[in-house]
Parts: sequence; C-alpha cells; structure tokens
Amino acid sequence: MPQATHPFRRLAWQLFGAALLGLSASSWAAPDATVWASVQQQKQPLLGTLRDLVAIESGSGDREGLDRISQLIFDRLQALGGQVQFIEAPANAYRMQDTPAHIGRMVKATFKGEGSKKILLIAHMDTVYLKGMGAKQPYRVEGNKAYGLGIGDDKAGIAVILHTLATLQAINFKAYGQITVLINGDEEISSPASRQTLTQLGQEHDLTLSHEGSPVNSDQLSLATAGIAAVNLKVTGKASHAGSAPERGLNAIYELSHQILQTRNFSDPSKGVKMNWTLISGGTNRNVIPAEATAAADVRVERIEDYANLESKIASTIQNTLIAGTQVAMTFEKRRPPLEFNPAQLVVGRHAQKIYGEIDRPLKILDSVAGGGTDAAFAALNTQNPVLERFGLLSFGAHSNDDEYILIDSIEPRLYLATRLIMDFSRGQVR
Repeated sequence: MPQATHPFRRLAWQLFGAALLGLSASSWAAPDATVWASVQQQKQPLLGTLRDLVAIESGSGDREGLDRISQLIFDRLQALGGQVQFIEAPANAYRMQDTPAHIGRMVKATFKGEGSKKILLIAHMDTVYLKGMGAKQPYRVEGNKAYGLGIGDDKAGIAVILHTLATLQAINFKAYGQITVLINGDEEISSPASRQTLTQLGQEHDLTLSHEGSPVNSDQLSLATAGIAAVNLKVTGKASHAGSAPERGLNAIYELSHQILQTRNFSDPSKGVKMNWTLISGGTNRNVIPAEATAAADVRVERIEDYANLESKIASTIQNTLIAGTQVAMTFEKRRPPLEFNPAQLVVGRHAQKIYGEIDRPLKILDSVAGGGTDAAFAALNTQNPVLERFGLLSFGAHSNDDEYILIDSIEPRLYLATRLIMDFSRGQVR
C-alpha cells in the first residue's frame, strides 16, 4: 500500500523526474561489450549455482541445513580468491520469541583491490520453509522460469553475488579498494545474530548493495523499506471453577480483551505507523476461568524514532486495567529498523538507471515504503552512505503456497547492472 511521502522526498523526485525528461533515448551510452560478453558467459553457471543452493534445505531453524549451505558458500567464495571466515552468533544476540537456540552462522569474505572504495554485498541463505518441504518443490526449469524452494528469497541473491564476483574476476577488474560479502543465516527471523555485524559493516563501507529479489512484473530497486516490530502482551489472572466459583477468579481473557480494545487505534497513517493485533491465546479448559492470556501485534514504521514513541504510548496505556489484581506485562521486540531514504541513495539509483539504459531496459527506483523489512536497514543504521535493496533476480512466490521461481532472462541484465555499478562506483563515476 502506498505510504505518505515526506516533503523532501517529493522535492527530490520532482527534480529527478525533470532530469529524466531531459534524457532522450540517444542519451544512453552503449553497453560495455566486455562486461556484457562476460555476464552472458555466467548465465548457465549461475543456474548451476541455483540448482546447488536449492538442493540444500536451509530453514532458519535448521542448523544442520544452514551448516551445509554455508560451507558451500564458503567454498565458492574461497575459490574466487576471497579471504573467507565463518562468524557464529555473538553471546549478546538479540533474542526474540522465535529465535532458535542455535542460530545459523554467517559467511564473510573480503576481496582486496587496487583502489580506495569499499563496497559491501549482502544476501541471506535461510528460508521460511520447514525441513522436508523441499521434496515437494525441487529445482526445475520450465521455459523462462527456474523453480525451487527459496530460489528467489534469497538464494538467487547469493548466486548474483557469486557470479558478479566471477564477472569482475573474468574481466580482471580490481579498481575497487575492497569488496566485502556477508551472507547470513537468520534474516527470515529478523537477524538476531547478524544485525550487529551488518550495522558495523554498513558503517565501514562506502556503498552497500542488498540482494533481495525484485517482483517479476516490476524491474526495480528500493531506497526505503518498513521497520518491523512486535508487541507481546501477557496477562496473568487467577484460575477458578467457571461454574461453581467464577467470582473467585480473575479472568485473564477479559483483561486482555480490554487491553487490545484500548490500543486498537494506535496506528498513525500520517506517519506511516501501523499496529495491528494479529494473534491471541488464552485459557486451558472450558470450565476454568483463564489464569493466563497472550496476544501479539504486528508493527510497521517508516522512521526509527517512531518505535520509542509507540512503545512508550503502549506502556502507559496498559497501566489502565479493567480487572483489579491482574498483571499485564509487555515486551516490545524491535525486529528490524526501517531503511530510511537519503539523497546518496538517489544518486546511486539514478546511475543504476543509466546503466540499465545501456541494455535498453527500464529500471524503477522506489522510495515509497512497502510492508516488508530488509537487512539493508541494519547496514544503513549508522551511516549516511548509500544502501540500496533488490539487486537479486526477478522472482515470484516467496513466503507463499505458490511455486517459487525466478525469471531466467533477468540473469544477464542483473549481473550487468551489479558489475557495472561496482565498476563505476569504484572509479568515482557515480555522482
């Protein structure tokens, strides 16, 4: 759903639109023949990489599968000449209700060049799927579509990173100062272990490209995404026989219902704040006054400061109880910050459009906030350097019952885009 656009963004995009109107078709440069020839050579190998990645089930809670796929990624990055290491979850990982006991490890690789610019490439290896589901959707190719569980979200992102590096190696491009790759295994559960590393690396690099996919019907990059939080309420009352002595109990469901009703209108569309109660549970038996009840709400924000404002508002409101003697406890999980728009992203986005124009393809640059969150937001948390999202392949079916697939004919354009952008940024030509 479209969100309210900040005044600065409106002005920036008005200027951007005016600039684009002044560009005729003849203004686009011809494609770099060397790069284009090289990415064409990477198409079939990239499909082979996707086959290998999809063959390994790697749900966020499947440490065995995550170890297998992370080893594959480690080996591939090492073969490309990177200095590679595993990074395990820190002791102070940000634990939430769905955080597994053994969080998937990260794979980090560094490639040293001869220039000065530092570029970070990120993607994730974990999926939302449970172990055993892969048998129902194995890797297969049908026409222009390659299918497989997790292929678009985000195994294609990993493949694009690997084959962008292979392209740079094939054309002997080393004008960057350093390229760092981080592939994490906990994105789908809000990155409890990798968020600190992502933030630190984002702060240390001049440019971050995040490799989530683009929708099949809209070739795009994103400059802004929503922040995601969860509100968890737990009400403790007192059990009693519902038939013979209900008055001796303290009904936790009644109290929880009261709390939900008095916080139900905490969304603020003018600020892009959304809060919706989505889960509720309570009681143990039909004939027992419930002693416990819980509820959870989904929260989306566009600005980091809106988290604190909303948390404070909820904490104050729940002090107003309906049933004396009940206890109401709240946890506010900041699952991921928003990726907020900044002008540096717009500059890179405009240059990306020029690169895509070299191969006669349109590219949308979106600053409107969608409902989903991204690890790019962690990378952008402590820096004003550009951080852009959706450098993966065009894909469909993530987090759904539909067969998940990527469009094969997006491989060459997306590899060309990533390779050329790294080259131009390294040379100081993005401005």
